[in-house]
Parts: sequence; structure tokens; C-alpha cells
Amino acid sequence: MSLEHNEVDEMHWLIDIIQNIEVGLVVIDTQYNIQLWNGFMESYSNVAPNTIKGQNLFVNFPEIEQSWFEKKVNSMFNLKIRTFINWKQRPYLFKFSNHRPLSSPSEFMYQNITMTPLTSLTGKVTHISIMIYDVSEEAIQEKSEP
Repeated sequence: MSLEHNEVDEMHWLIDIIQNIEVGLVVIDTQYNIQLWNGFMESYSNVAPNTIKGQNLFVNFPEIEQSWFEKKVNSMFNLKIRTFINWKQRPYLFKFSNHRPLSSPSEFMYQNITMTPLTSLTGKVTHISIMIYDVSEEAIQEKSEP
């Protein structure tokens, strides 16, 4: 088996993992246009990756407070640092319905968010990766504890 064949297999596996992981994965560019939208995001938003790619984040998701989000992201572009958003600070970034209404009664999915700057080969931050974790069960349990 050739080295090229192994590299193609590995790339295929990585794409399969990104599409099927139980974590939302979105990549935006400096203009806040969506460049990557994985299967988790498609499942909870009912928006297919091929229809959202190249579209503006704020136009498609008006629940995201633009000035607040831009402030967070601008520091990432300038300082090349990771940013975290806990559900206690802000219950969600994307207002998705809770997919477990019986075991976790909530009108929306509580989310923890990790945002990571992505650099080009020149070292300049050109994109931001947004990872969305569903923490609804933990949040609801913590909120219901006396």
C-alpha cells in the first residue's frame, strides 16, 4: 500500500469523524461567513452544510448577539487565544431545541462553547473554530439542586 493511499484513508477518516462526532463544529472566516458545518449542527439546526456554507452567521442565527460575539472573536484574531463560554455565562450560542425533553426538561439546549483561532501557513489567524457541547442534562440537574 502506498503512502498516498494511507494519507487519503486518513483524510477520509478525519472527515468522517468531524461529520459524526457528537459535538457541533463550525468554522467561520474573518467576515463571519460559515466555512464548515458538521453533522451535529445539521441535525440540530435542520440546515444542510451545502446550503449554509459561505452564509453569514448573524443573518442565519439572529439570536447571536453580534456586538458581544464580535468583541470575543476580535480578541481571538488579535491575540491568537482560545475563548470559552460556559452555559452559566450564556445558556447557548445557537438556540437549538432540547432533544431530550423527557429526561432533561428545557425549552433549549444548554451549551458550553470553545472557540479556537485557526492560523494560515503564514501564522495569521484567518478562521475561528467554534465547538458546541450539549450540556443540557448537567445544567438542568445543577439548576434543580437545592
